[in-house]
Amino acid sequence: MKIVVANKEKFFDEPIRLQQLLDENERKKYQAARVNNRIRELDYIVNSDASVQFLDLTDSDAVRIYQSTLRYLVVMAAKRVFPNCRIIFNYSISRAIFVAVSNINRPFTKQDMDKIKSELDKIIAADYPITRKTLTKEEAIAYYEKHNYHDKVKILKYRPEDTVHIYECEEYKNYMFGYMLPSTGYINNYIFRLYSPGFVIQYPRSETNGQIPPFEDAPVFSNALKEANNWGRISEASYIAQMNQIVEEGKSLEFINLCETKHNNMLAELGLKIKNNIEDIRLIAIAGPSSSGKTTFTNRLRIELMSRGITPLMISIDDYYLGINLAPKDENGKPDLEHIDALDRELFNDHMCKLIAGEEVTLPHFDFETSSRKEGRTVKLAPHQPIMIEGIHALNDDLTPSVPSHQKFRIYISPQAQLHIDDHNPISLSDIRLIRRMVRDHNYRNYDCEKTLAIWPSVRRGEFKWIYPYQENADYVYNSELTYELCVMKKYALPLLEKIKPDSEYYIMANRLIKFLKYFKDIKDKWVPCNSILREFIGDSIFYTDDK
Repeated sequence: MKIVVANKEKFFDEPIRLQQLLDENERKKYQAARVNNRIRELDYIVNSDASVQFLDLTDSDAVRIYQSTLRYLVVMAAKRVFPNCRIIFNYSISRAIFVAVSNINRPFTKQDMDKIKSELDKIIAADYPITRKTLTKEEAIAYYEKHNYHDKVKILKYRPEDTVHIYECEEYKNYMFGYMLPSTGYINNYIFRLYSPGFVIQYPRSETNGQIPPFEDAPVFSNALKEANNWGRISEASYIAQMNQIVEEGKSLEFINLCETKHNNMLAELGLKIKNNIEDIRLIAIAGPSSSGKTTFTNRLRIELMSRGITPLMISIDDYYLGINLAPKDENGKPDLEHIDALDRELFNDHMCKLIAGEEVTLPHFDFETSSRKEGRTVKLAPHQPIMIEGIHALNDDLTPSVPSHQKFRIYISPQAQLHIDDHNPISLSDIRLIRRMVRDHNYRNYDCEKTLAIWPSVRRGEFKWIYPYQENADYVYNSELTYELCVMKKYALPLLEKIKPDSEYYIMANRLIKFLKYFKDIKDKWVPCNSILREFIGDSIFYTDDK
């Protein structure tokens, strides 16, 4: 049997565990391995010819495994200290995980957090093995019911398989919907930080080269997540099982209207804020990460403002591209079209200032086929008419340094869902956007699923560099999540993901998305309103319909 590790061939007469391919002193440097393009746990036994690439915390898949194991151990430690406690994880600010602790009969304190951390450190120091086992659904349900994991019992109802994978450590059992590290001693870097009414856990991130990023409090973004959590309580649909129950009870249409009304209410609130300050506001800037629904939102906001007697002048930031030959180069020497200096900032800022001053301006138009700018329309603002821009750099003041801050109204848009598989498994916000983009790319850009998955890491790097650092500049955060959307998107996304073959380098990512998408019940497209943000991805949006 031939195994290739780091371009070196090794030969073995019998199957071998991945851990045994590493020297003793470097085993805990790695969290997983890619074996013939499949992610494998370090306990995996190689029994045929294989190419093996060990993964450390500079790899996003390795970080997910580290994070899953960390969550597992936090619950284990908390249950030892507070046997009756309930732990709920949410994705939170500063690339951290928020931990809500309840059922301890009093408000959670720093002393409580320190007790959990102390127990966690003991578990890590003991380096207990973590083993994967297979149970029948009935066995898993019996265990979860005995330990009051009712949330896990509910989701198992929708599991199509008859068996359940579970991880055991010192008689503690749980499952984190992801791969795990082989023992507790692999967790060697994390930070607990009290963050009322619970605490946050910071952990290493691949985008910071395997280090824990500095903690940055984000009051604006934090408040948006808090509102998302409140919405989960109001809608009673923050868990897949709750959402599925709504579908099973024939309340899908009512629930769709409830979610869309939330969007309508936010638009009305936003429109009133802008109207009340329209004498000062000259520039409305809209930004958000990929597949947040910016295009539909911008159209709907424009109509909302028109209903209040305000007609914004729409200007495309893309028309100010310098062209591929003048764009800055990235670390690989390729044109970086997401860089702010890929735009003609001087011309853009000059045009904004002239328009605000009441002058007439001839805008450019960028032709993406020829990668060149042409002369566009000539425009002039009416009194109290604001400019509206939308794009990756819209909230970055370096784009419009000459426009006074009080004349700008900045809007950040992104889906801020607090959706869970169960208490211990929140669904990633970026995964929701990835599913949106995958469906849209297939429907409108003739991209196959693998192409979308291939460019996603680059998209994410651009977001960390050019969007997230400026989200706290926002005057308003628009939550574009629709709690019912994955029940609609499932029928589009699953067939695309299931086409990806096991030997594809994108199979790992596809399989991770399939693992939670398969649990959702279906909702019919016909009930989704024609002006919904969701229509931007699945089709038949009123904003893309030719009604001539």
